[in-house]
Amino acid sequence: MEQPPPAPAGFIASLHTLGDSLMASVQNRLELFSVELQEEKFRLIQTFFWISAALFTGLMTVMFASLTVVYLFWESARLAALGGLTLLYAVALGTIVLLFRRFLARQPKPFAATLEEIGEDRACIRTGS
Repeated sequence: MEQPPPAPAGFIASLHTLGDSLMASVQNRLELFSVELQEEKFRLIQTFFWISAALFTGLMTVMFASLTVVYLFWESARLAALGGLTLLYAVALGTIVLLFRRFLARQPKPFAATLEEIGEDRACIRTGS
C-alpha cells in the first residue's frame, strides 16, 4: 500500500499559507469593491433620473407660470412683471445651487468601505499582527 507524499513542512508550508491568505484577502477586497461600484452606479442612475424629472417639471411650471403672469400684466405692467419674474428665478437658482452643494457635501465618499479595509490591512501588516 502506497502512502501519499508527506505535506511540505516548515518554510514552504508557511509560504503556501501566506500566499493563500494574501489571495483570499485580495479576492475579498475585490468583491467588496465590486459591490460598492454597483451601488455607486445605481446611485448615479437614480440621481440622474430625479434630476431629469425635476428639471422637466420645473421648467414646464416656470414656463407656464411666466406666460400667465406676463399675459395678465400685458397692458399695465409688462416690464415690471418680466423683471419680477427674472428676479424670482435668479433667487430660486441661487437657492437650488446652494442646496445642491450641501447635498453633494453630505454624500458618502465613494468606495469608503474598500479603502477602510485596505487601510486596516496595511495597519495589520505594519504591526505584524
